[in-house]
Amino acid sequence: MRDGAAYCFSTRRAVFIYSGQVADGADGYPPDLIGEFHMAAKSAKARTAARKQRDKWKAKRWFTIRAPRSPHSFKVIGETLAEAPENVIGRVYEITQNELDGDFTRMHVKLRFRVNETLSQDALTEFIGHEVQRDHFRRQIRRNRGKVDLVVDVVTEDGYFVRYKMVMISSRRIKSSQATGMRNAATDLLYTRAAATTWLKMQAALLDGTLENEVKDICSPIHKVRTVLFHKSELRQSGVVFEDGPTLDEIHAQEAREKAAEKVEATEAADVLVAAEAGEAISELVDDSDGEEATPPVDSTPDEPIDVVSEEAPADDAGSDDMDYESMKVPELKALLKEAGKPVSGKKSELIERLKE
Repeated sequence: MRDGAAYCFSTRRAVFIYSGQVADGADGYPPDLIGEFHMAAKSAKARTAARKQRDKWKAKRWFTIRAPRSPHSFKVIGETLAEAPENVIGRVYEITQNELDGDFTRMHVKLRFRVNETLSQDALTEFIGHEVQRDHFRRQIRRNRGKVDLVVDVVTEDGYFVRYKMVMISSRRIKSSQATGMRNAATDLLYTRAAATTWLKMQAALLDGTLENEVKDICSPIHKVRTVLFHKSELRQSGVVFEDGPTLDEIHAQEAREKAAEKVEATEAADVLVAAEAGEAISELVDDSDGEEATPPVDSTPDEPIDVVSEEAPADDAGSDDMDYESMKVPELKALLKEAGKPVSGKKSELIERLKE
């Protein structure tokens, strides 16, 4: 018997006690059985609700993730699933720089894009920063090497607020005074460069290594710098967006043309393959027919009647027309042609016509 319940055997009634109050159960049923009835009813309701519930995966659809219009011309960088376009807004997609522009020397750089707009099945993004893979970053820093960390927040000419995290690595240990001078020089350079440059140009300088080389050149007079690495950048606030480059409709038209060209090339390749296979089949049939028409070995047994004919045929040219070539076999006809110095290839009718000439 469960806690808070009692069963009266004389009246066969279940009595439940909650907070000092007594309530009778169903006639003739113990409370445990009543609880099982309630559980069965609840499970039936749950199954009914599950059948009525729609499958969320069937309601989802694919969205094509595209890189920004400038400078990547809405290049396709991935796909994602969502029930509605508003569910895609704000998603962040990562891709290596090698996959985006094909530069194998930048395989260790991960670019981050955030979806900020959807048009039909296209999810348009903006570049929000990059990050160097940790294994590459750790390989740059080893023992007996000095390093100077620096975090700088800059505002570009078009109003983008960006944070750069960088490290300057030297082959020798760096004094604190030298590290301070290197930080000040790098900070001034980034402030000046950002104030006179748009966000798109800062992206290009960051991703192709130009910005790292500029920092290295300005800090080397203070202390010899081996490597400068911008290991992370973050877009903290967007600014003015410049609409440069082809439109999305132009990109769709170009992709349609490329797909049509690929389809034509695939069809032509399939036709060439079929023609090659047909040519091979025809050549095999020709070889088989030539093999069947080849001259079989002639038996030179002395008691064969063909020897008598071959000896008599050249002796009487006038009687050659009276011979019954139709009743003769192909080997016999070829033997006659061979004796006459004529070609022995061809069908039986051709051999007879050649003998009658």
